[in-house]
Amino acid sequence: MFFLIAGPCVIENERLVFTVAEHLKKVTDKLGIKLIFKSSYKKANRTKLDSFTGIDRAEALRILARVRKEFDVPVITDIHESWEAGEVAEFVDYLQIPAFLCRQTDLLLAAGRTGKPVNIKKGQFMSPEAMRFAVEKVYSTGNKNVLLTERGTTFGYHDLVVDFRSVPIMKSLGVPVVVDSTHSVQKPNQTAGVTGGDPSMIETIALAAIATGADGLFMEVHPNPAQALSDAASQLQMNKVEEILTKCVDVYKAVHKQ
Repeated sequence: MFFLIAGPCVIENERLVFTVAEHLKKVTDKLGIKLIFKSSYKKANRTKLDSFTGIDRAEALRILARVRKEFDVPVITDIHESWEAGEVAEFVDYLQIPAFLCRQTDLLLAAGRTGKPVNIKKGQFMSPEAMRFAVEKVYSTGNKNVLLTERGTTFGYHDLVVDFRSVPIMKSLGVPVVVDSTHSVQKPNQTAGVTGGDPSMIETIALAAIATGADGLFMEVHPNPAQALSDAASQLQMNKVEEILTKCVDVYKAVHKQ
């Protein structure tokens, strides 16, 4: 069965994080899907200076650690600078490299040296073939636990397109491949300085990802996306998770003839 990386875009508060984690754990246990809980403890790549970037760093990391203990699930969060790797690795099970930073050598090396599995999101400007160089950077540290995540390719200034050929191409590198079904529906670089999106396409991308052989799905989930403090236009409504994942399980079984 495929696995799921999911959670709210950013840690807004403990109540939100625990609400989403509890729901995701319930759904994934029911469907037999491995859950890796995701939430960013800090957002360092917002468009506008006054955009929400997170709560106190230490408290956010403690919340992630509490989720791991309370729900018995592995957790993952982003890092943006190499100095963060060692500190953050003490609180999580996986480290994630944001798409915009997937070529940052020092960051990849620092993540690799922690020994934690590293999820590298494919840059919107990168070909799937070129991601082998990012993988090799982490491998050079002796850490062979790498995942690659497809999250769409820049198409003009205001849209992203997912080329599903990237799934088998990146799998040929010998690493698990994840498809991000929420960031892929974003419409970046809006004149208001807030990224737009079309969440009606989340299900379509998730189903196509499983049909084309993705090992995992990535979803950002929120009880009320319209009120989310980050990526409000592209997060998945929490009460839609089970319906979409149930369909994905059916597709997986059909593709793998289970």
